[in-house]
Parts: sequence; C-alpha cells; structure tokens
Amino acid sequence: MTHCASDNLPTMLSSSSSALSAAAFQYALPPRMGVDHNDPSSLPPSPRRRQSFTAMGAGAAGGGGFLSNLFNDGSAANAATTGNVNGNKGATNEVIKTVNGMRQRRLGGSDIIVSELGLGTQRWVSADFNAPDKDEVFDFLDTAILKGGVNLIDTAEQYPIPSDGKDAKEGDSELVIGEWMKKRKLDKGEGRSKVVIATKITGGRNVTPKNIKKDCDGSLKRLGTDYIDVYQLHWPARYSPQSNWGQSLAYDIEADKSGYWRGFGGPTSFEELCMSMQGLIDEGKIRGWGMCNDNAYGLTGCTRTAKALGCTPPCSIQGDFSLIDRKSEENGVAEAASPYNENVGFMSYNALAGGMLTGKYMDKPAALDLGSRDDVMEAMKNPRGRMDEFGWSRTLYRYRTDAAQEAIRDYAAIAKEAGMSLTELSLRWCRQRSLITTTLVGHSNMGQLKESLDYFTKSKPLSEDVMWAIDRVHMRNRLPIFSSSRVGKDWDGEGEIGETIP
Repeated sequence: MTHCASDNLPTMLSSSSSALSAAAFQYALPPRMGVDHNDPSSLPPSPRRRQSFTAMGAGAAGGGGFLSNLFNDGSAANAATTGNVNGNKGATNEVIKTVNGMRQRRLGGSDIIVSELGLGTQRWVSADFNAPDKDEVFDFLDTAILKGGVNLIDTAEQYPIPSDGKDAKEGDSELVIGEWMKKRKLDKGEGRSKVVIATKITGGRNVTPKNIKKDCDGSLKRLGTDYIDVYQLHWPARYSPQSNWGQSLAYDIEADKSGYWRGFGGPTSFEELCMSMQGLIDEGKIRGWGMCNDNAYGLTGCTRTAKALGCTPPCSIQGDFSLIDRKSEENGVAEAASPYNENVGFMSYNALAGGMLTGKYMDKPAALDLGSRDDVMEAMKNPRGRMDEFGWSRTLYRYRTDAAQEAIRDYAAIAKEAGMSLTELSLRWCRQRSLITTTLVGHSNMGQLKESLDYFTKSKPLSEDVMWAIDRVHMRNRLPIFSSSRVGKDWDGEGEIGETIP
C-alpha cells in the first residue's frame, strides 16, 4: 500500500540526510495559517494513496532518493517515459494524430489530446453587440467539432463576458455547451471522448480547497457531464503581476503583502492547490488541471510541489500570446513548460490581439483613438468590434499602444508581401511556435471560423524568410503591449486602467 507523502513524515524525518528530511518536511506541510488539516471541509477529502517519496525515488532513473524523480535527465524521450507516478504519458506538444487535416497534440504529460485550434467561448451568448447567439454557437460547434477536426472547447464559470445579469448571465456559456453536447449525444459514454472540455474556476481569493470542489461541481452541473477534461485557475490563487490584465510584468511587493492576500491565513498554497486538484482527479471529476494568466514561478511552483507530494502535476498553462505579445517565449515560461523540463502544454489566447491583428483598425483607428469627441461617438454607434466599444477599448488598450500599432503595420506589410491577410499570418505564426500546444480563437460569425479552420488544416508552414522577417520586427520592440507614450506626469504611478506602473 502506498500513501500520501505526508503519511511518511516520521520515516523521512529520521533519515540520515538532514537536508533531505528538511526538504521533505517543507513540501509535505503547507505553511498556511488558519487551516485545520483535520477538518474535511478545509482540505480535499480522501486523497488517493499516493506514492511515498521513497517509492518515487526507487522508480526513478539514475538512482534513489525521492527528489531524483522531480527532475528530468535532459532528454525529450525521458519526459515521455519517466515520472510515471505523476501520470506522465509522454512529451507535451507531440503530434498524436490528424483528424480532417487538423493536427492534435498531447497536452503536457497527460493523456489529453487537443487540436491545434481550440474554440474560445468568452463572448458566446454574451451581452456584446456582435456576440454569437445559441443557434450560431451550435453551428460553430457542429462545423468545428463534428466536421473540422477540432476537439477542444475552452470556457469558464465566469463566461460569458460581458454579462448583464439579465439576458446574459455568468455560467451561460457552460450551459449552452452542455445543451449542445446533450443534443449531439456527446455528454456521456463514447461520444464524450470526442470532445475535450477545458473550464476555469474564478481565480484569486476564490481559490480555496472548499471552493475548488464547489465550483467544479457547479461547472459539471451546467455542462451536464460527468467529468471535465482540464480544470484551470482563471488567474492565480496568489498575487502575481502576470494576472494584472497583462499590463505589467513588474513584481510589486507592496501589493503582495497587502491585507487582501495576507489576511485570513494568506493565499492558498501550492500544496493545498495540488492536493485539492488531486482530490477531484481521484473522484473522477477532472482528468487534468492547469493554470491561466500565470508565470514561470507559478508553473514550476505547482509542478514541483505536485511531484513532491506524489500528486498529478498540471498539464497546461494558458496565456495571452500573439505577434505583439511574445513574453511567454522570453520570460521563462517556454523554458519551464518544455518537455525537457516541466513538460506542460501551453494554450494561447488573444492570438489576434483583440482584433487588432485582423487589420480592421489600421485605416481607421479604434473609437477611443480618434481625434474628436464627435468622431468617437460616431464610431461607437457602428462598432466594428471590441475596440470600438468603450469598456473593451479601455481594458484592451495594451494592443493599441503606439509601439504595438507600429509593429502591426510592419506585420501587415509582411503579410501582404507573402500574399496573405494579416489574420492568416498571425494565426499561422502561432501554430508554428514550439511553445504552443493549441491556439484558442474566438469567432463572431461562421465566416471567421471557416477561415481559422482553413489556416489550421490546409496551410503549409510559413517560410523561413517570412519567419525571419517577423523576428526582425520583433527585435525592434520586444514587448510593444507594455509600452505606452500616454502615461501622465500626475497619474501617481498608475496606468490607463489603474494598473501599477511599471
């Protein structure tokens, strides 16, 4: 019989290696105040009989010791064959099969296989002026899932956004997906295996062991299915600059020590998070789990803690990624996620940068960027997309910085010379990045969806010349969405939507 790592504390603490014992104790006991670890409502019930640290070490390549299985030996093959006690099935991003021209890849070290194109559902049945309604959503799903080789649907308990509480309520996106699955007999049995559902628990202080279980049950009920394939944190269960709407990468120690995060026992620890997710896996409610809007620290914190506890590590991290937002390739996330390291899949979103990378705002700027109040009001009467709406336009201003728009014009020129649209260049480029497992794309109409399907099924890789031209533009400003020429002297350390500067 095997046990959770914490069951073996007496044995580990009597080890001849004091350093090893100290490490074991650090990982095994979450240092969170205000939590009764004997209270079943405080921690997930009945954690599975996990492999002990000793057992983990005994099965690892290269020698004994429980820490030996926390690290790979430096080969992609090793990522596919070692760490089996942590559910490692293979190397992330390896192509497993092709369905109707759509390649499907392994997500992290799991047995979850996802299409290179995933359906983003944030605006489905939302209060947006051009949001797809239920009938259009059903058409999207029929076209993409039943005919197009797509199998991944990404949603969240908070979707749709925006919701007005009347015609569009939080949770409605999950409800419409569940209704479609039931009508197409994909909600259970063999049919259910044809669809990969990723959904999210609302992040921040909402993420507690109790709420992880409760909110997961709520999503399962709305989706009308017995299990969720990938259960994700919408943003971290701790302070992180990465979750600040993508506006800043600077760590703010004052924000981290605030009462919001440090009161009531502090943020949910990596240990509690990993054990809670394992509880859902043990109950058969989820197949895997992951993070969203997190960074390299959060990724490795979760993977290393999970492995140390003998829990299933996260299989995915989801993040903002596009031609004008390549931070995840250069801030440690790509290195951490690699099959040579933590072996975690990456779900990219906002690949079209809120519509800016479609080119539709190039000839006529977004509403809030127009010169006069009359022009702004006129543009908002006939919006072309989110950038012509007051709320979205302010929230997503990062995609319209001077630096971002300069880069977008340069990318549009590259696309034109290559004989394609800026949209096509943007999506095909994402498809070729070694970090990316799947690209989540939201669509307002069927024409957009069919274009995306074409780009992901019929197109050859972009040429080396095109890829190099893109990189040369990138080198002129590596982080254009974090640039701003509109920061006022009297703004008192804040940006346009109140975010901390820098």
